[in-house]
Amino acid sequence: MAEVNILLIEDDEIDVKAVRRAFRDLKIANPLFQARDGIEALEMLRGTNGQTALPRPYIILLDLNMPRMGGIEFLNEIRKDPELHSSIVFVMTTSAAEEDRVKAYSLNVAGYVLKHSPGRSFLDAVSMLEHYWKIVELPDQS
Repeated sequence: MAEVNILLIEDDEIDVKAVRRAFRDLKIANPLFQARDGIEALEMLRGTNGQTALPRPYIILLDLNMPRMGGIEFLNEIRKDPELHSSIVFVMTTSAAEEDRVKAYSLNVAGYVLKHSPGRSFLDAVSMLEHYWKIVELPDQS
């Protein structure tokens, strides 16, 4: 099975550090790439604007609230792109708004995880994601 690359699309450095810390604490060795917004993420996925294309297979961890291009706009963009439309995306956000959850699932996200939900630590959320990509059979995507 090929190693799964992780693309974290997040503009909040505190949350980025929390993800990196969770990866370290859980001894997750998967490569972790970061984009600060949807535009930068698209450049990384497409290999445009001087970026090297993110190696496949990959899973995207997406925040919704970001500058320039937010999460819902990013999802709209990749779902209409023939090369990216089948990307596996988990939303990781502070937004508990039902409207955001409905929009995200209508754009075929694999899951919607609240970063700061009571009774569930961020470490638990990252651990769940790790189990997902270790258990499921991802398409070759080459």
